[in-house]
Amino acid sequence: MAGNVATVIQPGERTPAPEPLTLVQDLVNTVDLEMEQDTLTKPADLSAFCADHGLSGLRFDRTGLAEVLTLREAVRDVCQAHAGIDVPAESLTVLDRLLAAAPLTLALSADGGATVRPADGLTGVQALVSRLAADIATSVAVGNWPRLKACAADTCRWVYYDRSPAGRSRWCTMSLCGSRNKMRKYRARA
Repeated sequence: MAGNVATVIQPGERTPAPEPLTLVQDLVNTVDLEMEQDTLTKPADLSAFCADHGLSGLRFDRTGLAEVLTLREAVRDVCQAHAGIDVPAESLTVLDRLLAAAPLTLALSADGGATVRPADGLTGVQALVSRLAADIATSVAVGNWPRLKACAADTCRWVYYDRSPAGRSRWCTMSLCGSRNKMRKYRARA
């Protein structure tokens, strides 16, 4: 990914989410809200991002890019729900609409295993949304989906993977967002 236009911005000190949550985390973190830096400003940026994540050959127009950016923020809202903040109704509506148009199939293996995967023949936004849905479904099955969280700081909302033993982390980094929050609370008391 290094050197590519669609390289994901990586502030903080957290390690990346495990597979299959890497694509979800990387997509949401293509924008740094605090620094106002977005790596997905053109359809070609999104195509390059997808290619970097094993989805080569996907092409997007401006409408498709706008759909994915809307999806990105709706998924961020879901990740923030993992830290105790309800998902806005508008975000649920967006997700319902996009997920309904991105079918999945169940693939069974010779050893009896089962995996969810995107349906064949999907292109553009449908292919990306379907892959995200399959990755999320797999993560739900293994129990790590709730650990993908958005930072509780309104100015940050960076998506990180909570590796803490209790799974109750609220900040992308304690040294930045957590410390700022503690300082605000301290000043409010003083």
